[in-house]
Amino acid sequence: MPAALFSPLTLRSLTLRNRVVIAPMCQYSADDGAATDWHVVHLGRFALGGAALVFAEATAVSRDGRITHGCTGIWDDKHIAPFARVTAFIKQHGAAPGLQLAHAGRKASRPRPWDGIPVLPAEGSEPAWPTIGPSAVPFDNWPAPAALDDAGLARLRDDWRAATRRALAAGFEVVEVHAAHGYLLHEFLSPLSNQRNDRYGGDLAGRMRFPLEIIRIVREAWPADKPVFVRVSAVDRVENGWTLDDTVAFAREIKALGVDVMDCSSGGNAPMNLFKFEAGYQVPFAERVRRETGLITMAVGLITDPHQAEDIVSQGQADLIAIAREALFDPNWPLHAARALNDEPEDMANWPQQTRGVLASRERMRRV
Repeated sequence: MPAALFSPLTLRSLTLRNRVVIAPMCQYSADDGAATDWHVVHLGRFALGGAALVFAEATAVSRDGRITHGCTGIWDDKHIAPFARVTAFIKQHGAAPGLQLAHAGRKASRPRPWDGIPVLPAEGSEPAWPTIGPSAVPFDNWPAPAALDDAGLARLRDDWRAATRRALAAGFEVVEVHAAHGYLLHEFLSPLSNQRNDRYGGDLAGRMRFPLEIIRIVREAWPADKPVFVRVSAVDRVENGWTLDDTVAFAREIKALGVDVMDCSSGGNAPMNLFKFEAGYQVPFAERVRRETGLITMAVGLITDPHQAEDIVSQGQADLIAIAREALFDPNWPLHAARALNDEPEDMANWPQQTRGVLASRERMRRV
């Protein structure tokens, strides 16, 4: 039987060649939000490696929505052409390019991981900037954000709408709304960070309201024949936070809005967590959402072994498998997984034609 991991999946007009997705990974290597040669090579190698869908990193819908000065953005038309180089290469080599639309909220205005400083300076070539959030509640001991007012919410709606249209102009086939990892939309969802007493806070319906507004805007601005994903932190991993029951309720709401896939991650909205990290530790989130709502789900988190990934898909725990760090270690992970699962013909037809002959001669030499 062919491996389930390498069966195609059709989402609206897009057919993915298999179930392996490269998750968004921050690279902190943009030039004032614009993708660079780094992004062409970094993301292009995953298409060559056999993945079906390759997501660019969390990309800010507005300048103040960046995590760092090095993060990609889509808040200006100048960002379209650099991303178009990336999408063209990915599509040329059989994969679909995806863009994660994001706003970092209270977790914005941070140094790059390798900058060697705990906070950005107030002045200089790369100064700190004011942050925003649903409430004036800081993350850990970071600066407190300004609570968004009605005008700020209106600007964000416009930002997401314009960013979605630019993503289409840049050649992306999928957009993903980032509502996870403690960034702005997750901050609205979670009672840890949303302490508003207006219609955008309070009970679950109130806390979901603004993220659902954004998702509706993105779905309406994105072509009807192209899929929309939403990434969530299925649980906050701390007491009194966002729960899996909340995620299931949210999944029902986004499905009604026309979202095609829920990408199930966790955590990020609190500095501490009550969780044990082990292989496939987030798969049960995707499984429950899929079972109880019928929404297509993507599992992510310490999925590193091809047989593990195959079991997740074949047993109906999730429809798609997202890998990230493992792909950095082995950009050809999907091709190697196909071989491990005996789903690749001996002539290595799924490998890029530029490497087939070299690899075939290597195999012949190994048999001598």
